[in-house]
Amino acid sequence: MSDSAGIVDSSATERARFDPDEFFGLQPTAASDLPDPTPLLENLTRCVIEVLAGARELEQISRWVSDDVYRHLLKRVVLSTRARAARNARVARPAITISSVHLSRPRDGVVEATVVVFGRARARAVAFRLEGLDRRWRATAIHVL
Repeated sequence: MSDSAGIVDSSATERARFDPDEFFGLQPTAASDLPDPTPLLENLTRCVIEVLAGARELEQISRWVSDDVYRHLLKRVVLSTRARAARNARVARPAITISSVHLSRPRDGVVEATVVVFGRARARAVAFRLEGLDRRWRATAIHVL
């Protein structure tokens, strides 16, 4: 930008080049700098099943999930709470057994996993996508099937 005297405004070009997310946003982390994801997947699976059953508060897992996953789980929690209220069902901690964890690493710092869970009445699968952000794993997708 220049004015009538021919002076260039360098602050406008500096603002255009500066992206605050590049410095202050979540930073990707290489897999070599991250712990084994299996214990997190097992614990997160238990927690998600308990959250959907109403036995655990969603806020307890907010540290390990992205904002999009949190909003998605919140919708599921509201629906399951309404369904329990319509049936006059009590909240009970689900008894589950984790059968297996299947991992895939599509690229460095990313894990896609499926955790197979057995409950009293049926088997379920929980699909995850973990991304290494700020030197820890964070779930960017969770689907309970």
